[in-house]
Amino acid sequence: MSVQQAIREVEALLGKERVLTTVEDLACYSFDGTADAPSQRPDAVIMPKSTEEVQAIMKIASKYKTPVYPRGAGTNLSGGTIPLKGGLVVTFQMMNKILEVDSENLTATVQPGVIIASLNTAVAPYGLIYPPDPGTVSTATMAGSTAECSGGLRGLKYGVTKHYIMGMEVVLANGEKFRAGGKTVKNVTAYDLVKLFTGSEGTLGIITELIVKLIPAPEAKKSMLAIFSDLDDAGKTIAGIIAAKVIPATLEIMDKTTIETVEAFAKAGLPTDAEAVLLIEVDGIPEVVEKEAQAVVEVCKRFNGKVQVARDDAEREKLWAARRAALPALARKSPTTVLEDATVPRSRIPEMLRAIRAIAKKYDLLIGTFGHAGDGNLHPTILCDEHNQEQMKRVHKAVDEIFRVAVDMGGTLSGEHGIGMAKMKYLEWELGATGVDVLRRIKEALDPDYLLNPGKMVAGRS
Repeated sequence: MSVQQAIREVEALLGKERVLTTVEDLACYSFDGTADAPSQRPDAVIMPKSTEEVQAIMKIASKYKTPVYPRGAGTNLSGGTIPLKGGLVVTFQMMNKILEVDSENLTATVQPGVIIASLNTAVAPYGLIYPPDPGTVSTATMAGSTAECSGGLRGLKYGVTKHYIMGMEVVLANGEKFRAGGKTVKNVTAYDLVKLFTGSEGTLGIITELIVKLIPAPEAKKSMLAIFSDLDDAGKTIAGIIAAKVIPATLEIMDKTTIETVEAFAKAGLPTDAEAVLLIEVDGIPEVVEKEAQAVVEVCKRFNGKVQVARDDAEREKLWAARRAALPALARKSPTTVLEDATVPRSRIPEMLRAIRAIAKKYDLLIGTFGHAGDGNLHPTILCDEHNQEQMKRVHKAVDEIFRVAVDMGGTLSGEHGIGMAKMKYLEWELGATGVDVLRRIKEALDPDYLLNPGKMVAGRS
């Protein structure tokens, strides 16, 4: 009853046209990009147009103790936006304005619903870019990717989302708002609240405005494909490139299963007899790009790699289209695709790839692995059928083992996908019981009733 009272008050505030309650509409918000995750319809989907409306919504939700789920495009892969306890989904397609591009201070100010690719289109005439580059760059929103702290292909050289968030406006669970950070390059005022809310997955507050850092676009780029018949040689090459004082913009890996699947799907000219390929791009000043590209080629050859250098933009685009086809190509092979996010120190990538192969064999599963080799962020992708219960039991055991191995190698549970509901049970492996309790104390200080995105990242006290 209290949820319905909350919905009526929100309808009176916004009008019924911005409060969706039909079964058909609610079904569209009952799931996100996560495979093998439960679906749950919310009680309503709300579309605010301003920070003040978000504040009013949260005050109503707080009054009736109604769960609220902030949602961007729903492309996350950790169950981060599934409304597990019903309640209100707040979505931001009507708060999608780029408020300012400040070329003097190299910043942009945006509303939460701005699409990442749209921001890059807007800043391109200024000779600038916003570097974070998740695979869903054409659909993911700025606030959604900030809440998840998205990564992407350019993380090795340019970092991830948290390195570009300079300031934000946030609405808290009780409807109060605050601003933190700003346009200054240096800002060490008190606790770093910007970093606290970046990656908080909508569990601490709702981001309603962002100030982000922009950088000059590179003048030149050069892409290469390195082909290896031995996995260890590919791993040694990754370390060798960094040791040669070259930091590529992108340094990606695909294993044999992924190569074969992508080639069958995209016909990109990938060598299906290879054990692994590296896709490498250097960028920057033209003279430096040429020097770094030559250094990369020499390192690859030293470790028995065969190198193909893209001769023009068309060949470059073909290479990266093949990499971006990895997930859709693998997804075509089975009804369900479980894409994980295990991350290890890059020196241990060959060891991790062999461990994933052993786990696949142990549980009789087909696993293709690709990912961001330069920063150790691998995506083991399990091809399965969620309707086959016996197989899914093996999938769950395999996922458990993959994360156990990653943490034991000094890695982390997530390089870019976040924790959400999918990885909560593993948190103590990395943080320990005390670390998880610290998360819980932060949550309870800001949202004592667990109204914001309940069931994600940290559970309430039992």
